[in-house]
Amino acid sequence: MAKGDAAFEVTGNARAILSGERLVLNCIQRMSGIATKTHSLCELIKDTHTQLLDTRKTTPNFRLAEKWAVAIGGGRNHRFALYDMIMLKDNHLDVSGGITKAVGLAVQYLKDHQKNLLIEVETRNLAEVKEALTTHAVDVIMLDNMSPAMMKEAVAMVNGQCKTEASGGITESNLKEVAQCGVDYISIGALTHSVKSLDLSLKVF
Repeated sequence: MAKGDAAFEVTGNARAILSGERLVLNCIQRMSGIATKTHSLCELIKDTHTQLLDTRKTTPNFRLAEKWAVAIGGGRNHRFALYDMIMLKDNHLDVSGGITKAVGLAVQYLKDHQKNLLIEVETRNLAEVKEALTTHAVDVIMLDNMSPAMMKEAVAMVNGQCKTEASGGITESNLKEVAQCGVDYISIGALTHSVKSLDLSLKVF
């Protein structure tokens, strides 16, 4: 669409339309901004096999709508909540005593509660990537705040044994470089927590 185009038309009671105008416009502006930004970023990496992911860094009570906007823009939804996947991040690993122990606890939890969930582990260096692989129980390895060179080494080390996700410090300027490292996914929290809303207004004709 171009500036000045009509996105949609509304008919009905004038009082009802005008009383709900701002709430509706606020929501549409935000979701349109998210979808547009997501589409723009997806276009940058369309010649790679990497998929763009959102995160749970969403506006309270608007997660479903914001993640829907990401999907409309061509991105892929990461987990919606804690019930979707077990994600072991740095704090979990440090509290549990390391990757091996944390993954072991997660596997036991899934067994005890008869749940079938994927396990993702955050890694900060190649030694942690290697440790995650040795558990033979990790479905996704997150490469957190790694340099492109280190990510390439990590992807080669993983060699298809599980999926890889790049995260941390990824912006529009370095997105393609990260994708070219061969990762399966790139997650960007800014898709929902820092996006600029589009400028829409209601005009009566």
